[in-house]
Amino acid sequence: MASDSKPSVPLTLPVLPLDDEVVLPGMVVPLDLSDNDVRAAVEAAQAAARPGAGKPRVLLVPRVDGTYAGTGVLGTVEQVGRLSDGDPGALIRGLGRVRIGAGTTGPGAALWVEGSTVEETLPEPLPGQVTDLIKEYKALATSWLKKRGAWQVVDRVQQIDGVGALADNSGYSPFLTVEQKVALLETADPVARLRLATAQLREHLAEQDVAETIAKDVQEGVDKQQREFLLRRQLEAVRKELRDLNGEAEGDESDDYRARVEAADLPEKVREAALKEVEKLERSSDQSPEGSWIRTWLDTVLELPWNERTEDRYDIRGARAVLDAEHAGLDDVKERITEYLAVRKRRAERGLGVVGGRRGGAVLALVGPPGVGKTSLGESVAHAMGREFVRVALGGVRDEAEIRGHRRTYVGALPGRIVRAIKEAGSMNPVVLLDEIDKVGSDFRGDPAAALLEVLDPAQNHTFRDHYLEVELDLSDVVFLATANVLEAIPEALLDRMELVRLDGYTEDEKVVIARDHLLPRQLERAGLEPGEVVLEDASLRRLAGEYTREAGVRTLERAVSRLLRKIAAQHELGDRELPFTVGPDDLRELIGRPHHVPESAQDPAERRTAVPGVATGLAVTGAGGDVLFVEASLADPETGAAGLTLTGQLGDVMKESAQIALSFLRSHGAELELPVTGLKDRGVHIHFPAGAVPKDGPSAGVTMTTALASLLSGRLVRTDVAMTGEVSLTGRVLPIGGVKQKLLAAHRAGITTVVIPKRNEADLDDVPAEILERLEVHPVTDVRQVLEIALAPAAVPVGVAAA
Repeated sequence: MASDSKPSVPLTLPVLPLDDEVVLPGMVVPLDLSDNDVRAAVEAAQAAARPGAGKPRVLLVPRVDGTYAGTGVLGTVEQVGRLSDGDPGALIRGLGRVRIGAGTTGPGAALWVEGSTVEETLPEPLPGQVTDLIKEYKALATSWLKKRGAWQVVDRVQQIDGVGALADNSGYSPFLTVEQKVALLETADPVARLRLATAQLREHLAEQDVAETIAKDVQEGVDKQQREFLLRRQLEAVRKELRDLNGEAEGDESDDYRARVEAADLPEKVREAALKEVEKLERSSDQSPEGSWIRTWLDTVLELPWNERTEDRYDIRGARAVLDAEHAGLDDVKERITEYLAVRKRRAERGLGVVGGRRGGAVLALVGPPGVGKTSLGESVAHAMGREFVRVALGGVRDEAEIRGHRRTYVGALPGRIVRAIKEAGSMNPVVLLDEIDKVGSDFRGDPAAALLEVLDPAQNHTFRDHYLEVELDLSDVVFLATANVLEAIPEALLDRMELVRLDGYTEDEKVVIARDHLLPRQLERAGLEPGEVVLEDASLRRLAGEYTREAGVRTLERAVSRLLRKIAAQHELGDRELPFTVGPDDLRELIGRPHHVPESAQDPAERRTAVPGVATGLAVTGAGGDVLFVEASLADPETGAAGLTLTGQLGDVMKESAQIALSFLRSHGAELELPVTGLKDRGVHIHFPAGAVPKDGPSAGVTMTTALASLLSGRLVRTDVAMTGEVSLTGRVLPIGGVKQKLLAAHRAGITTVVIPKRNEADLDDVPAEILERLEVHPVTDVRQVLEIALAPAAVPVGVAAA
């Protein structure tokens, strides 16, 4: 808003500089005359004052960092005398603003300047906005003064009516900086000056409210801590009085932990670490979160069986008898455990229990298809050795801290699964089964398989360090049994630290024994039947294993037995079946339906897959064990023009390359094999592997694809009772493959009687059960020509007709 102003009055005045201080009109301030500039200005004003002309006048100018402001205040020297501290001083009253002009001369040593005053007026009556601004400023000033307890000043502020005078009154405010006061001084418009003063006061009150809130919160926190401290001291005093009444010995929690650590049977280094933690607990306050971490750590350390060990059962014959009674077959594992016990017995007898700080533990990897008894074998091993058994499930574990533990700084930190397994076992030499080690994954939280490298290394695990415990833990006396379905899924470095034992599956005879001695009694109990109420003949169990199930293990067989018993129990409750009842082979179809797996050899000759040229039977290994694999080949019509090789059945790169090799071999050796391969240039070749939804890969189907193509070109059928496996080279050599035992077991389950394998795999036949070898005619071969001689039946049609 614009203000009416009177003409300015010229003045010549001595300058009284104010260092880092501002005086506004209306203010009365004492000044120290000890300052030379102040004394010179006052003396000059006194010398220039004429008698009867009024009090001496000076120009009060703020000087900030040596620079004078452009506006000063006309002041009168009210009185000269002594200040409260005895120094000479003068009392100066500010009257009005003066615009500073050029310098001039005058009496005394002071600086004289010319200036002009401006008297400002406001229209009457005042506008509503200005009136509201005056009310707001007075309300804010009153609020601030009341908080400071300056009640006597409140009435003075309320009595000020002038807009400019009210704004200049804020010059007394101690919270304003020199820059803020200079801004008020240089603002000539009284309304703008009052608006500026109101904003400054409002900002200060807001800051003061925040500070008061913070101080209040801090004070409340301090009061709460003091109250909690007082209550805890009172609680301790009450407990002390109760102990005195009951005659108990005085002591606190830290003393209790110290006594427990000193009384525990701990290794020396572990005892030292535990005592250090007890000292930290004694120094920490009850409110400190570190105290709870230390107590949890001490509880974990004290609960571990540092020097507890079970005595091994050195009755070697008895241990082998336990293994034979609880598991049929699995001779490799039983022999390895027997060897381990025998060696430990001899070491103990000769005082070699601990060599180089390490004991004689074992790390075995049991690899085989599902259902062969890998997990249950661990419990049998512990039973045979007289040790505690702990199972650690690793399937789906993706956090490295699950193995090595969390750092103690984390909330909810725990030791790793290995330490927890030792704690659960209650001894330092249990049998720990690391189940499904091939299902361990890795992500941003680390690689658990890498953390297992130290655990499963017999040369390192006697000084295993868990991140939570941070003390050495001796795992060298632990027998680790790791189970896996797929060998390739185990990292190479981890597999190198374990002794590999393969469980390739059971023969049909072994399945009958397992079903009769183990599965049937367990399922009879679960079905609520007495042992003699339902009897399954061996022939019935054999048919269940051969025609109703086709697997390497016995899980599906157990489910079939369970289903059979449930059906009989339900029929008995309905009154349709009398007990006891003996189940013969012919009763199975009535009870659980038709068989699901009929051997190829048992089918009608016209319905067999190999009833047409171009189909051969191969052998493969999957995650579920061995299985038969059929290969079909066909030639496209020359008129279609679809030349080249087509492969279907969800094949991997290695298997696709094997198909290319088989086709190249036949093209280059067709004349030698008396095959019409000249027409292959213009005709497309299609090789298909049924069960197209199942991924397949590997080189072992090379001879099977070669045989299928040779059968297609020659018109000779592939013998139904023949299955084959082997990698083929471009020169026709049959190269070795893996999984011979699983493949022969699969061939036997499928009713195959003749198997062709590579000559260099002949040594693997030692692992195949003798009863399987007696029922199979195995032909080790070195060249694919031998395979064709064995697998192809005599030609039923002329060669030219077959290839046409």
